[in-house]
Amino acid sequence: MIQKVTRDYPNFKVIATTLRTVKTATVNDWGAICWAAGNFYEAPMRKDLEIFDRVGGGDSFASGLIYGLITTGDPQMAVNYGAAHGALAMTTPGDTSMASLREVEALVKGGSARVIR
Repeated sequence: MIQKVTRDYPNFKVIATTLRTVKTATVNDWGAICWAAGNFYEAPMRKDLEIFDRVGGGDSFASGLIYGLITTGDPQMAVNYGAAHGALAMTTPGDTSMASLREVEALVKGGSARVIR
């Protein structure tokens, strides 16, 4: 799909999407990929993520990806931020993320989804 989009829209600089395998209503595998400047980048796949509320996962992914691109300029870090933010958003109720930057950064660095106070 990304190869077709880059052919049809050659001015796109970044293309990204989430990767989800639905096992049950409450258990999903969750990851993401990003294409930038002809290269693919993949976030770690989070196996068996327990979903509390699936609404907002994609929006949170997009905002994390954009934040990562703006602050780091690194597509790999950006897709990691996006996937982490989306994962955290789906573990809380509603379609607005309750995750803090500190919590997202902890998950990006390999920590857990535990709430940081």
